Amino acid sequence: MAISAYFALADLSLPTYFARSTLQVVLIEDPLDSRLTDYRSVSDPDLAHRHGIFVAEGRLVVRRLLGDRRFATRSVLVTEAARAALADALAARPDVPVYVVPRDVMTGVTGFNIHRGCLATAERPRPVPWADLVSSARMVIVLERVANADNVGGVFRNAAAFGADAVLLDPDSTDPLYRKAIRTSMGAALLVPFARAEPWPALLRTLATRGFATLALTPASSAPPLAAAIADAAVGSRPLALVLGHEGEGLTAGAIDACTHRARIPIASGVDSLNVAASAAVALYELSRRIV
Repeated sequence: MAISAYFALADLSLPTYFARSTLQVVLIEDPLDSRLTDYRSVSDPDLAHRHGIFVAEGRLVVRRLLGDRRFATRSVLVTEAARAALADALAARPDVPVYVVPRDVMTGVTGFNIHRGCLATAERPRPVPWADLVSSARMVIVLERVANADNVGGVFRNAAAFGADAVLLDPDSTDPLYRKAIRTSMGAALLVPFARAEPWPALLRTLATRGFATLALTPASSAPPLAAAIADAAVGSRPLALVLGHEGEGLTAGAIDACTHRARIPIASGVDSLNVAASAAVALYELSRRIV
């Protein structure tokens, strides 16, 4: 449907400049429309990856995606309320098709209720070699077997907040460009560079040969407190890699052995550990105070 026809149908009162734009806005009421193929079963983290795309969810995240020309945005899927809320961001990207659908159509296509009524798809960027990301980095995060998408997203949000230069993920950690991880990160997964850390855990030893202090975070009582470990690692005089592990089991013995230093976050007795994203926030805060 032509944009003018859509505006007339929706009975929208819009500024003249917006009404005359070349935006590709299309009203779709048929859930079987082929233009909605990218959005089918978006809850499946592997499906989008296999198709070479990723899905952004939520108005803030989609706004950030549209504003970042590094990513090739394929289309935006919105309810009318979300389209109105994103009018300025959409007007700035007339190259991106905008599909406006009733809420029940969006639910039928995606398979669940999209609370904010807003999705977008973009082409996955080419993988970046981890060595390129750490060549000039002062602080990086390394994740081993972090499986929960919310935790991965939380780590990326913390990385952006405390100035980490990159995140490296072992082969078993969840994809940072999975929809839930991007949403939880508040779009930080689109901002903080990342790469797969392979071979694992040999990469940790390679980082050490490149001058990094590799700091394994563990709840083990035998590990020194975080502040003491940071001082011992001579943070400030050389780059540091903060290494965090699986939500329940922590880091493997192989990963800990491959690191140059260990540390624990002192917490109250009777509590076994912190959530991995919370641990990352505490450690990154301490590190950011010392790295110049």
